[in-house]
Amino acid sequence: MPPASAAPAALRDPVDEAEPAPRRRARSRTGGALRRLALPLGSLLLFLAVWQSVAAAGTWSETLVPPPARVWDAFVDVSTTHDGVRGYNGTYLVEHLGISLRRIALGAGLGIALGVAAGLVMGTVGWVRSLFEPWITFLRTLPPLAYFSLLIVWLGIDEEPKITLLAVAAFPPVAVATTAAVAAAPRHLQEAARALGGSRRDVVRDVVLPSALPEIFTGVRLAVGVAYSSLVAAELVNGLPGIGGMVKDAANYNNTPVVLVGIAAIGVSGLLIDGALLRLERAVVPWRGHA
Repeated sequence: MPPASAAPAALRDPVDEAEPAPRRRARSRTGGALRRLALPLGSLLLFLAVWQSVAAAGTWSETLVPPPARVWDAFVDVSTTHDGVRGYNGTYLVEHLGISLRRIALGAGLGIALGVAAGLVMGTVGWVRSLFEPWITFLRTLPPLAYFSLLIVWLGIDEEPKITLLAVAAFPPVAVATTAAVAAAPRHLQEAARALGGSRRDVVRDVVLPSALPEIFTGVRLAVGVAYSSLVAAELVNGLPGIGGMVKDAANYNNTPVVLVGIAAIGVSGLLIDGALLRLERAVVPWRGHA
């Protein structure tokens, strides 16, 4: 009687047996990459098909639900010069987006830097955490519109209130994440560093900060998302040029196609920024997710 393994061995494909393992792994990675690309693309095509069907049904007017073709025409109009008009309100879409991204870079960058610094202090000094954590939690629960009018009263209608609003919106997520990560840094590693003669600054720099980096990056990504969601609020007053100001101005005139173009520009650029931050996190914190 043949051994139990003989039948399965006879059924194996000789091509698979002859194919080198590295080639099989490369083929598997290629197939996985194609699947990861096909799924989002398929969901996008499905969304466009449903959108077109709803618009063609005529249940709502085109002012409320314009078809994809009208939104595409609006995208072309705000991106080029048409009938002697340059983009939207004299500014191209890419210029509106660039101005808004500059505001986010300044505001969110300031909020993130202050949040990391505050989190490091609160995570290492207990009484500082007890003193400031309730205020940061209070600030985190406030919607941006709740204090934007006050910022306008204090700072005017130029760039200062917009950048301040984005900084205030980005500060709490980073501060909270950094505080929790620093407080959870392994005690035995800190004690070992002190036993080897490390000062408090050395322990924070060489032990606490590397341990906290993964959660700090998570807080940074959350902060950028919160700042991005606050962009339209930041550009409610004197927001043109700016993508949020363009959306608000178009909504005032029921120009739904331009509103949808602005929303899509905000969403796509937000996805690209989050992807860039994720790549940066993987480069700076390669040990995340590994035991």
